[in-house]
Amino acid sequence: MDKAKKRIDELIAQLNEYIYRYYTLDDPTVSDAEYDALYDELEKLEKQTGYVRPDSPTVRIGGDVLPGFEKQAHLSPLYSLDKVRNEDELAAWEARARKFSDAPFVYVVEYKFDGLTVNLRYEDGFLVSAATRGDGSVGEIITKQVMTIKSVPLSIPYKGRLEVQGEGLMRLSALKKYNETASDPLKNARNAAAGALRNLDPAETAKRNLSLFCYNVGYIENAPFDTHANMLDFLRDNHFPVSSFTQTAHSIHEVVAIVNKAEQSRASLDYLIDGTVIKIDSFAIREQLGFTQKFPRWAVAYKFAADEKTTTLLDVVWQVGRTGKITPGALLEPVDICGVSVSRATLNNVGDIERKKLKRYARVFIRRSGDVIPEILGVAEYPDNAEIIETPKVCPACGHPLVEKGAHLFCENPLVCRPQLTRAVAHFASRDAMNIETFSDKTAEALYDHLGLSDVSDLYYLDYDKIKELPGFGQKKADNLKSAIEKSKLRPLGSFIYALGIPGIGSKTAKDLASQYQSMAALMQADLASLIAIDGIGDTLAQNIVFFFVDDRARTIVARMLAAGVSPIFEQVSASNSALSGKKVVLTGTLYKYSRKEASDIIESLGGEVVSSVSKNTDIVLAGESAGSKLDKAHALGITVIDETQFVQMTQQSVFRGETSLF
Repeated sequence: MDKAKKRIDELIAQLNEYIYRYYTLDDPTVSDAEYDALYDELEKLEKQTGYVRPDSPTVRIGGDVLPGFEKQAHLSPLYSLDKVRNEDELAAWEARARKFSDAPFVYVVEYKFDGLTVNLRYEDGFLVSAATRGDGSVGEIITKQVMTIKSVPLSIPYKGRLEVQGEGLMRLSALKKYNETASDPLKNARNAAAGALRNLDPAETAKRNLSLFCYNVGYIENAPFDTHANMLDFLRDNHFPVSSFTQTAHSIHEVVAIVNKAEQSRASLDYLIDGTVIKIDSFAIREQLGFTQKFPRWAVAYKFAADEKTTTLLDVVWQVGRTGKITPGALLEPVDICGVSVSRATLNNVGDIERKKLKRYARVFIRRSGDVIPEILGVAEYPDNAEIIETPKVCPACGHPLVEKGAHLFCENPLVCRPQLTRAVAHFASRDAMNIETFSDKTAEALYDHLGLSDVSDLYYLDYDKIKELPGFGQKKADNLKSAIEKSKLRPLGSFIYALGIPGIGSKTAKDLASQYQSMAALMQADLASLIAIDGIGDTLAQNIVFFFVDDRARTIVARMLAAGVSPIFEQVSASNSALSGKKVVLTGTLYKYSRKEASDIIESLGGEVVSSVSKNTDIVLAGESAGSKLDKAHALGITVIDETQFVQMTQQSVFRGETSLF
């Protein structure tokens, strides 16, 4: 047995080296026949011994269809990038960065791949999971699917905990080869990659022969590099596939020259790119620059100008938004632009239609603005059957007369207009608002259509005996909805303010309002002067807030919710005498209520210290799901181990709660 295991170890090392040389370096050193012979020997020995290592080539394609996608919190947030589209905007980005550092900037320019972001996690040198980007904090686990990508290493020399980000994509040559025999040909490479990685059957994923390029280390303990260039060397040394297009520049002028060269070579590549990414090389300078609420200040995406095509404008549909704004949308004869099939395009308002002189059945120029949002540029030709596009006089959803406000049309009938009400309810239930799990637009529509839901407060007065009889529901779904709505009654004050849908108030501003007023009663009594004094709130937002709460109906809705037990809570954390004050805490495993960063921030805000490794000096180990060697070591040393539920209880003991009453 020991001899067979030794041979298995030798074969895995040998085959993984061949895979790395073939798929990552494009430098094969053995023939297919030689590789197949070794693979067959390994497979036979594994069946005989039952000894299958997690980095064996034989585990890359699983035979079982997965029941669904589970969630996983990332160890470090995956930020999106701010965007520029020309040299002036790029220079403006650099000027903003200069406000935070006067050190010399060295830039790194890379391709911006057009695929699906993948977050790879390694522990003790082995790939333990892979996840989609998700919302940046939590993604869907797609480990089995990613393991079908031959260039992804299943084991690496580095033995610490590590998360690496990359872009999963389907090469154009692979797409062409797949479509030669496919009964249902794929339309474009980007959707093909995204669809493959989110396919519950890894065997189907494998058929698309995906590739992956890694470009960032999102999380690592004691990082052995201090520049982006060194980080890429680290990735290469650990056998990760890294793009050969990585160029250094010492000025914006040099950056633009590299970007232009990349755009010119775009058509010759075997994969889709939609721009370049410009990053500041030095990690020390990155630390100085930090982040905005959404983006790192030290990186930006330079988006390429999209290819233009012509197609037929078939019709214009008028859509009603949550605020009652009527927005036109163009229905197009499908056209392929940069590998994506486009059949819809945005139109800003009635004036946009008139300015571009659009008519039904006209041949129009179409562009994917920034390679993302399809946009009509203008008319190429009017056929004989072209028809004038009439501006609606009444709401397409409820028939109520429309009102013109500035450049837009509005339906001022929120009590009856189905799209307005259902979207307002769906917004109220969304994650950053009241976080009512499993609630969707369809749920809101069902409650409106069958139970006469008239506003968000009705959610806390539902008849669940009737709900279980609704189409698509049943007892279990009704019970789940009831549980989720009950759970939503205890939400942070900022989330409740955001959920109300006050025009112009996003989640960050809602949190700022909660911090300033600390109760609904105080906010509802706020005047223009005190609101304008808050950073980021101008005249318009202040007026929106005051006008919202002057409305008797809005006050009644809030009062009904509070009467039903909704208790928006303002939480003010105190580090003094907390259960975590002065404690050294190690985090291990997957957390679900918080991201790794959020948990670390909470620990530090309560006077604790987050440390990376378990030792006799460690006070507490917070162990999530699939905790590994750190949990074992904690048990061996007799260190206190808590789970996420206990962690929440400990933190809540150290929180002062503000007013929850309305008056």
